[in-house]
Amino acid sequence: MELIAGVAQQQVLSPQMQQSLQLLQAPVAELRQLVASELASNPILEEEVSPGKDSLPDQAETHREQGGSLQDEWRDYMPQSQSQGGTHGGSGSSWSSEDEERRNFLFESRVARPTLRAFLLEQAAGLSPAEIGLVELIAGSLDEDGYLRVPVAELAFSGGVPEKDLEKTLGKVRSFEPVGVAASDLSDCLLLQLERRGEGNSLAARILRHHLPQLARHRYEEIAKEVRVPLSDVSAAARHIATLEPNPGRPYAEADEQGVIPDLLIIPEGEGFVVRLNEDELPRLRISQEYKEMLAGRGENEELLLYLRDKLKGARFFLRSLEQRRQTLLAIGNEIVARQEDFFREGPQALKPLIMAQVADAVGVHVTTVSRAVSGKYAETPQGLFELRYFFTPGFQGADGSSVSNETVKNAIRDMVDGESRRSPLSDQEIVEVLSERGLKVARRTIAKYREQLGILPSHLRKSC
Repeated sequence: MELIAGVAQQQVLSPQMQQSLQLLQAPVAELRQLVASELASNPILEEEVSPGKDSLPDQAETHREQGGSLQDEWRDYMPQSQSQGGTHGGSGSSWSSEDEERRNFLFESRVARPTLRAFLLEQAAGLSPAEIGLVELIAGSLDEDGYLRVPVAELAFSGGVPEKDLEKTLGKVRSFEPVGVAASDLSDCLLLQLERRGEGNSLAARILRHHLPQLARHRYEEIAKEVRVPLSDVSAAARHIATLEPNPGRPYAEADEQGVIPDLLIIPEGEGFVVRLNEDELPRLRISQEYKEMLAGRGENEELLLYLRDKLKGARFFLRSLEQRRQTLLAIGNEIVARQEDFFREGPQALKPLIMAQVADAVGVHVTTVSRAVSGKYAETPQGLFELRYFFTPGFQGADGSSVSNETVKNAIRDMVDGESRRSPLSDQEIVEVLSERGLKVARRTIAKYREQLGILPSHLRKSC
């Protein structure tokens, strides 16, 4: 053993930058708590009494005093240009009575939001910054039951990250609590729980791997004959499997009773759409004039002055971080509206393929910034309330050269099944042929995957006499 001295460079986020990123990825309900906490802990900050004024003058003053230091520090995270003009964006127009009615309606519509994502990020605290970014991507893509329904290759392509790195991090996430999280399907979820108990080679695991459809129909005798074990053993294994949790995300969804509040409001205006931030319930902050005067007076209490200067610096950074969050969300929202305008006019059937890397390039930020900004956030649109991640979806190339999103394909499958004959339901291959006639080539295994995601049974189980 020996000691070796060396010099190495390491990039570490400052506490201020960590706070800035926390503000960026916080949904509006969580942002209220962060603002209230900062307001209570920093005496330099105060809430404005007049709703007609905001804290921008103080922020502008800070930019003049400290120059472009914040932009230099956020070069890899935030936009370098914030000019978001045009018919699709902006937040300066006044609210109409109709807008107010819409806002009140969406506030009264309560939708449960799980806290599984936050729990997984807590467990990822010991990983590297790059891996934590991948955990955020995975956690943000889980459904409400805790399943990762999106194929790894598709998720890596959408997030603009290496597939091998994502697979490695996914393996670590699958070892987190709750057991079974990030499973691809029911069988995978239950097998993860058995493997965690050291029962990966048990009879229950064999049944899950090879006989799950028969188990679901309680065909225990068939299973017993095929695996060559007594019927009593199969029944015991079935009872054991029944004790496992099929939906690892369910406890978190039930524990969170807070309603979803949209961060963005996308409202028709003229021939286009306007994007607004839902900030009406947020307190407007400013730097206290009284404390400014105390600092300018240069009193004799040097310790107090140092304390106030430190708090003033923190207050100004907090205000600038809030403004950066606002501008980044608006920029991303405007870009989504510009690329998905047909969706807001016609509905899900008009959703176009879109990946985060495209929006990141257009807005001028890193792709992880887009991932953080949209994670856990919702938009109220003319078509309803949607998670921002809904608008990021890969797709297929049509015969005419047009692009079609996978959500459009799923809607087409659902429509075909809803209109089929119950005596002669469409098989996966027949659905492939119908889509091919429409100029869309989709593999049969892809149809089967989408059908399972939609909760549609195979054709032989949909058939009725």
